Amino acid sequence: MLEANATGRSAPGSDVREVQNYIAAFNAGLQLLRSMPLCLRLIREVHATLMEGVRGQERRPGEFRTTPNWIGSPTDTPENATFVPPLPDEMSPALDDLERFLNEDVRLPALVRCALAHYQFETIHPFLDGNGRLGRLLAVFYLVQQDLLPQPLLYLSAYFETHRGDYYDRLQAVRERGQLQEWLQFFLTAVAVQATDAIERAERLADLREGYRQALASSRSRASEVVELLMANPFVTVRNVQAALSITQPGALNLLRGIEKRGWLRDMGTIGRGGRSVWVAEEVLSVIADVAKK
Repeated sequence: MLEANATGRSAPGSDVREVQNYIAAFNAGLQLLRSMPLCLRLIREVHATLMEGVRGQERRPGEFRTTPNWIGSPTDTPENATFVPPLPDEMSPALDDLERFLNEDVRLPALVRCALAHYQFETIHPFLDGNGRLGRLLAVFYLVQQDLLPQPLLYLSAYFETHRGDYYDRLQAVRERGQLQEWLQFFLTAVAVQATDAIERAERLADLREGYRQALASSRSRASEVVELLMANPFVTVRNVQAALSITQPGALNLLRGIEKRGWLRDMGTIGRGGRSVWVAEEVLSVIADVAKK
């Protein structure tokens, strides 16, 4: 997705659009939280953004379902599905309960409330598609609303995806056997692991940036400004540098070539009809993209 943002192009069949929608939905939700509580209206509007132009877009984006759905393999029916969420008539009262829970003063630690809200949402399963993605957004929105996060810096999806089997099993165990303690332990472990991972990556990026800055301390060029661009996106083109620094095409190219000589950039070659060159800062990318060991 970072490469697509830098170049304006993405590989056919890639998940770039879904990731871009995920970020757009995050931003839309954060903007809405400034003017309204975490409510059903906000959830519907975020869902509409999340599902625009991607898989599931034909399944009523931004609208709660009016028909049954179920969780299981594509060939399952309600009779043999792993889980059948509440029917539409039962769903509305459950959603009202969830909305109250998200905004009332419950005497429980905020992270425990967040875990319970996530379980409630996934169990209600109010949309025909996109419930998993939205449920993870909802957890972070809740922490932002509670002033526990200034920005969506906690990426729970990475842990849930890595432990997908355990994630689904824990949710289902609450539904079938009331094993709430086990779900809370799983969710709080995810928060702890991902919070630690975010801090470690931020520190590595800060150290890397400081090292680049020190190496450029005696330079009179604007290479340090390009370094700042690389911290936001390790993929870069001449056009990116031109626009960000308001300089000529030859000037931008010279800066990139100079940084490449230092070993901080690798020329990936050209893309598109115009032969646009793309560089990547591999040290920065490795910090962002390395799979954390959990």
